[in-house]
Amino acid sequence: MILILLFNGNLVKERLDFNSPVTVRDCWAYGEIHREAIATHVWDIEGDRMKMGWYLNDGTGTFQGFYCE
Repeated sequence: MILILLFNGNLVKERLDFNSPVTVRDCWAYGEIHREAIATHVWDIEGDRMKMGWYLNDGTGTFQGFYCE
């Protein structure tokens, strides 16, 4: 399950199904690959504001995380 927080406040839960059984390690590895494909990590300090996190490459929100079930 991929968790995306859009800038309009909506939380999107994107369920990914695999064709064959996968281990938790495989799921975790895929989650990291997917995150890096759709988002860019930002660590920036602008004056008294800090901007840090995984921002979606299309500019619509932030990548909040993923979990394997």
